[in-house]
Amino acid sequence: QVQLVESGGGLVQAGGSLRLSCEASGSFHSVNVMGWYRQAPGEQRELVANAFSGGTTYYARSAKGRFTISRDNAKNTVYLQMNTLKPEDTAVYYCNANLITRPGYGPQVYWGQGAQVTVSS
Repeated sequence: QVQLVESGGGLVQAGGSLRLSCEASGSFHSVNVMGWYRQAPGEQRELVANAFSGGTTYYARSAKGRFTISRDNAKNTVYLQMNTLKPEDTAVYYCNANLITRPGYGPQVYWGQGAQVTVSS
């Protein structure tokens, strides 16, 4: 059973910083992509950033220049460093992992439980 456990959400003033962490635990063969999505009240879930196994990263336009995604492959952990936070960054942030549970099996997608990030003005 694969689990993604998030930590690091909270309340911060505009201009402040927060760091989210997400560890993938359980039995699996390899991790292709780890990333972060967010969902604000009344909005659809949207991609924030992805970190691919080869080291490539991708950022949504809203995250470029302010957020940094990184991975520790040895720990199966992905981080999201968020700087210069704005009230519009307020959302529940979800960790996402695309991984292979066993050799020869197709990729499966897993989600974390979500971490609330609230940015006050």
